[in-house]
Amino acid sequence: MAPRAKKLSLLTRVSENSRVLAQSLYNKIVKPTIFVVEDDADIGRLVRHNLEAAGFAVRWFPSAATVLAEAEKQRPALMLLDIMVPGGDGLDLCRRIRQSAALAPTPVIFLTAKTGESDRVLGLELGADDYITKPFSPRELVARVKAVLRRFEHPLQPAMLRLDDIEIDTSAMLLTVRGKGVPATATEFRLLEYLATHSGRVFTRDQLLDAVWRDTHYVTPRSVDVYVRRIREKIERDPENPRFLKTVRGAGYRFEVPK
Repeated sequence: MAPRAKKLSLLTRVSENSRVLAQSLYNKIVKPTIFVVEDDADIGRLVRHNLEAAGFAVRWFPSAATVLAEAEKQRPALMLLDIMVPGGDGLDLCRRIRQSAALAPTPVIFLTAKTGESDRVLGLELGADDYITKPFSPRELVARVKAVLRRFEHPLQPAMLRLDDIEIDTSAMLLTVRGKGVPATATEFRLLEYLATHSGRVFTRDQLLDAVWRDTHYVTPRSVDVYVRRIREKIERDPENPRFLKTVRGAGYRFEVPK
């Protein structure tokens, strides 16, 4: 190798090592911020204490009134929402988060006293990444917060997938359908990307849980069905008769590119 080429190679390695070191130091100094929307002062203090002890910065909101405005100023790493709070309910707040292009990718977990299956399904349908019921174990709460955040630690391989009238830009996590940008949560995007990059292959719900959710201890196969329905609403002209995301009866789901 010529001396100049060797020098450039060395400088490149030094620059990359410096970047990695700087990112590592930044991650240690700047703690991930979690927004907690909870009107019960005792629960709010309990949640904040345990999350801070686990290494997170916490902003606690006793009502929903100012949450979105503050999130747009400082996008949190995750939002933990009660459903029944003053200034608007958590379900509507989640809906508005998912409709915001800037905030849509933010992970959302419900922490609520509503324990019915229909409530859980509704929360997931609105775009929540997890649903925790009260009373709860603080250790389990922290574990599930970390589990949701872990899903998004490993970046996708940069690629631009063009599948009929759908474009999936994995580097920017952007979904475009029929020429229009469509907001998608991180979980929705990862599930769609995984199915689309394995077009034609049938996956069971358990296989999709392992591939996309990774930590499946707190997630049920029912969650996959909810997310598939949400993705169909975003990419299909007629979600009841999907062209792309097919159900394989008795097996699971398959992504197909129409011929």
